[in-house]
Amino acid sequence: MARPSSNMADFREVFAKAKHIAIITGAGVSAESGVPTFRGAGGFWRKWQAQELATPEAFARNPSRVWEFYHYRREVMLSKHPNPAHIAIAECERRLSKQGRSVVVITQNIDELHRKAGTKHLIEIHGSLFKTRCTNCGNVAANYRSPICPALAGKGAPDPEAEDATIPVEDLPQCEEDGCNGLLRPHVVWFGETLDPDILTEVEKELEICDLCLVVGTSSVVYPAAMFAPQVSARGVPVAEFNMEATPATNRFRFHFPGPCGSTLPPALARHGTEIIA
Repeated sequence: MARPSSNMADFREVFAKAKHIAIITGAGVSAESGVPTFRGAGGFWRKWQAQELATPEAFARNPSRVWEFYHYRREVMLSKHPNPAHIAIAECERRLSKQGRSVVVITQNIDELHRKAGTKHLIEIHGSLFKTRCTNCGNVAANYRSPICPALAGKGAPDPEAEDATIPVEDLPQCEEDGCNGLLRPHVVWFGETLDPDILTEVEKELEICDLCLVVGTSSVVYPAAMFAPQVSARGVPVAEFNMEATPATNRFRFHFPGPCGSTLPPALARHGTEIIA
């Protein structure tokens, strides 16, 4: 297979003709907004890495500690803002929709920065930090409270010396549906959990109709998301990867643009000279 091209002019020609663009995003698109990834060296909250806390088992064992971790992440996110990559994607969607063209963002991120940037057609395959799900009745609700419950106020400090708050279950976030009062959990997909089949079906429909696919800031190692773009490429649709470095999937794609997404993506998605503005 030919090595992927880094020729922006060639990419721009493909972009100008595309009618249905699918943009798959991962942690790299948010890193430039200062969002901690909890991956790799230094990716710890207290003594733990995310994969030790973001599991159903960890929540069953110690819901207070897991809620402290997510409370910390929610509070951090409230101070973060979309970067030029998020804004370029949202602006592109807005502009192309006036031309009868569509953009869908399929994100692995749970930080809602795409939403903050103004993206409308958004599929959050791993859920959101700002949604809760009841462990009793299953109700999913948006929740932007800060703190999410009084007992978590001032808790969640990330430094290794910080003591567990050991909050009683009845003081952790609780369901507000009539008569339920069940313990709430973050509405995110944890390690060991499967993706919502309805969301996967929605993603598959979008990938079947797309005529251009962008992969932005994702390592292409987390499944099933890692298979989305290679499947699109396998049916002959151009795929362009925007990432700091090559990934295991890079050689399957037509284009690869190395570097920070906030620098590479805005010129790639800017208005093309052939676009007809209504």
